[in-house]
Amino acid sequence: MNLVDNLEYNTERPPLHIPEYGRHFQKMVDHAVSITDRDERNKVAQSIISVMGNLQPHLRDVPDFQHKLWDQLFIMSDFKLDVDSPFPITSKEVLQQRPEPLEYPQNFPKYRFYGNNIKRMIDVAVKWDKGDMRDGLEYAIANHMKKCYLNWNKDSVEDAVIFAHLKELSDGAIDLAPDGESLTDSGQFLRNKAQKSNRSHGKKSQKSSRNRKRY
Repeated sequence: MNLVDNLEYNTERPPLHIPEYGRHFQKMVDHAVSITDRDERNKVAQSIISVMGNLQPHLRDVPDFQHKLWDQLFIMSDFKLDVDSPFPITSKEVLQQRPEPLEYPQNFPKYRFYGNNIKRMIDVAVKWDKGDMRDGLEYAIANHMKKCYLNWNKDSVEDAVIFAHLKELSDGAIDLAPDGESLTDSGQFLRNKAQKSNRSHGKKSQKSSRNRKRY
């Protein structure tokens, strides 16, 4: 009955600062903090660092990794451990600082199924001088727009629709409609899409059959 009364539950224990190291490591650090003799405290801290390094022997002798171990030791002690560290002691405030939020580009294109890269390609094409190179790029962009349209929309689309979208996205700088250009047939894009789908489905079937247990 006394054994049951002396059981410790995690809900009654202090929280772990770094749970990955476990309760025993936390007790070792707490013991080091309680040592009054500084020399003895330094020896115990060095021993704890050595044991922490043994958990990852392939990184134990890397200088940056050693610095990381010492930072973790101070974190586990709640920065109450007063020892001679071979590295600058990072303050609690610095470690708890949150990084600045990243500024993601906020693009809200009217035709999202084309993607942002299409708009970038159009902006590049507009800056090129008139000539065969630009004509070829404009035609390639229009063809890719048609392919993207078919991936996310209907099974067919008139070239005039693509030309109108291209003219709108380029602010009128690219207009292929008067040139009488003819883009790749919608059926060709759809056939290529179906072939890719069949190939990927066939590979998945082969993998599943290879992984199937045979008795």
